[in-house]
Amino acid sequence: MKNMLTIISNALCRITGRNVGAQTVSELLIDLSEYVNVTSPPAVPALAQTQAQTQRQPPKPPPVSTRAPAAQLVSAQADQLDTPGTRAVVSRSFADFTSQATFDIKKCDVHRLEEGPPLKAELTREQGLRYYRIMQTVRRMELKADQLYKQKIIRGFCHLYDGQEACAVGIEAAINPSDHLITAYRAHGYTYTRGIAVKEILAELTGRRGGVAKGKGGSMHMYAPHFYGGNGIVGAQVPLGAGIALACQYQGNNQVCVALYGDGAANQGQLFESFNMAALWKLPCIFTCENNQYGMGTSVERASASTDYYKRGDFIPGIRVDGMDVLCVREAFKFAAEHCRSGKGPIVMELKTYRYHGHSMSDPGVSYRTREEIQEVRSKSDPITMLKERMLSNNMASVEEFKEIDIAIRKEVEEAAQYATSDPEPPLEELCNHIFSNDSPLEVRGTNPWARLKSVS
Repeated sequence: MKNMLTIISNALCRITGRNVGAQTVSELLIDLSEYVNVTSPPAVPALAQTQAQTQRQPPKPPPVSTRAPAAQLVSAQADQLDTPGTRAVVSRSFADFTSQATFDIKKCDVHRLEEGPPLKAELTREQGLRYYRIMQTVRRMELKADQLYKQKIIRGFCHLYDGQEACAVGIEAAINPSDHLITAYRAHGYTYTRGIAVKEILAELTGRRGGVAKGKGGSMHMYAPHFYGGNGIVGAQVPLGAGIALACQYQGNNQVCVALYGDGAANQGQLFESFNMAALWKLPCIFTCENNQYGMGTSVERASASTDYYKRGDFIPGIRVDGMDVLCVREAFKFAAEHCRSGKGPIVMELKTYRYHGHSMSDPGVSYRTREEIQEVRSKSDPITMLKERMLSNNMASVEEFKEIDIAIRKEVEEAAQYATSDPEPPLEELCNHIFSNDSPLEVRGTNPWARLKSVS
């Protein structure tokens, strides 16, 4: 306690230029009260003080539909500062920020294309904050999943997406909510970007009734409107994606399907069968390889004779994209979606990205790569940091604003974790529900002829 008094007294001494030697809490309070009296503005009459307080109130923001010009907001704030006896409080309004900026993005490598995506990307302040919020939410959600897994609250397979957030957010920013998406088992991020709440995702990971799949799917089997999982068999989602694209073509709805797979699945035979059929029938399918440099514990150089995954379609056009830059991903997938919608057939995309965790939670992730390598990617290419620095350097947001977003996200994730650990597990009676869609209840045999369960759609 005495050391703390000494530290505060010394600090007060430096601020006031006076010799402050408080030995007790009461003496320190006296010194502080004297400092406040010295630095307080001179007293004003009661009537004048009331008027000043009235005039110090910040101007009420106009309705969104009839927003006042920036000049009016600035002049209103200037009028307030003209009042005698008022203290100037610096606060930034929306008028202080740049509403839109254009950024140079990395050139994409192309295959069988005369031209590729643009080299510049426009970003509005609203878009930037939205992309930041979504990526940061996915990051925090995955870190919370890591914590719950280590506490043995989440069991079984669990593949985390942190580090690859720009891929999911960039793709979603480029396609429509009515377009379709199917991915492998690293599916938490896409489940969120497709509209499922954090608490439903975490509750699914903990096997609770409130999970997105009623607690029966787990980490690898989550679904949402126009999102088909979450698939546990390596590469098996790719032919399914081609089938979804065939349905889009058959129905003539001008929709596309994004079929995602990893570099580890890129050598599967079923991929090339899907490529062939999609090219023959000119299906609106965006085959997307999320190349995070390692298939389980094997680097791409050791697993593939050719690491140019965007050229694997051979007769299908391809694009290699910087998967750590959300703007680069967005512009590339706008280009790809337009290619498919115009009837030119499928396209193969390769997103060069990186995962911070191991292949799954059972993989520490440092036996086949160094900690220094992971740290270097974090420090130089982190997708969230990259977007944040772009916005700050172009006066599109403030540090305080990002901190407020971070605090809100932390609170949301903590509340979701509380829900995921307190929600009840599904009862045995619900084990066989939802086998069929929109069907009458049917009887399902259990583990022996005498165990009978019911399935309700």
